[in-house]
Amino acid sequence: MQPILVTGGAGFIGGEFVRQWIAEESAAVVNLDALTYAGNLDSLTTITGEPRHVFVEGGIGDAALVRSLLESHRPRAVVNFAAESHVDRSIDGPGAFVETNVVGTFRLLEEVRRYWSALPSPDRDAFRFLHVSTDEVYGSLGPTGRFTETTPYAPNSPYSASKAASDHFVRAYHHTYGLPTLTTNCSNNYGPYQFPEKLIPLMILNCLEGKPLPVYGDGRQVRDWLYVADHCDAIRTVLARGRVGEVYNVGGDCERANIEIVHTICAEVDRHRPGLPHGPCTSLITHVTDRPGHDRRYAIDFGKIAAELGWRPRETFASGIGRTVAWYLTNQGWVDRLRARGLTTNRQGLTSAA
Repeated sequence: MQPILVTGGAGFIGGEFVRQWIAEESAAVVNLDALTYAGNLDSLTTITGEPRHVFVEGGIGDAALVRSLLESHRPRAVVNFAAESHVDRSIDGPGAFVETNVVGTFRLLEEVRRYWSALPSPDRDAFRFLHVSTDEVYGSLGPTGRFTETTPYAPNSPYSASKAASDHFVRAYHHTYGLPTLTTNCSNNYGPYQFPEKLIPLMILNCLEGKPLPVYGDGRQVRDWLYVADHCDAIRTVLARGRVGEVYNVGGDCERANIEIVHTICAEVDRHRPGLPHGPCTSLITHVTDRPGHDRRYAIDFGKIAAELGWRPRETFASGIGRTVAWYLTNQGWVDRLRARGLTTNRQGLTSAA
């Protein structure tokens, strides 16, 4: 069977997808990742030596490299995870987000279009380009309602604006050139191997180390949380059976306020490590200046993927957060190796607050 090309497959979600693909699918994976600060080959050690996994270091904006990979490996699909993804970093340095998420996606689409156009008819018909995006492109909800696939785009951060632009390019390449695209927009992911700048791993590690647990503003910002393995299962489902040109929202049916998430993590860490000298961990909670332009609430309606493709999340938040906390407690070496590479979790994203 022809391989697939995965971009950003050494990141958090992409890495889970690659590990899951190798475990549950028969085709090979060509994994292209630029290994920026959040790319981590240490997250792929469970498939080290696996002949169906071919890793290539490089970015989606390198048109010559992408072209050579397409021509030499002849993939039947491309799954695009490659992106700069942290909102706070986008506030401090939006240029990198435009370069990767907008320009990089455009260059990737151009090379994929060139490759797809030259395929023989049966292969051209079967080919798919799946673009992985975020619910943040829809902006902020009020106290009720959920995002659907027809919700108008209203991005409020440089990160979400860059992802919105990439989504629009993918849509345009389908409608203009006929490229067989699929797009997924997901809610907040969590789980093992997540880079510790994000809320859940940061809170777990700070609980363990007795550091302050910084909660933005009043902590009542609401997100819909999705366990990363469920997300990747949804992506494989869309890739296999999704309708060409369509968008599928993927959510966890799990709305939680940030402050509630922090309290849950504190309780889990206290349960697993009752002897911590700074316990209970809730004593570490510290409210800090809110993020500029912080969206108040996200929530995903995943009725379309459920009705059309039969997908639903398997993990509840209780089971997923339990798995996640347990993983970080037993994989301290993974975090230590990140620190050896220069990991920093200092607050970012305040340069425009004035």
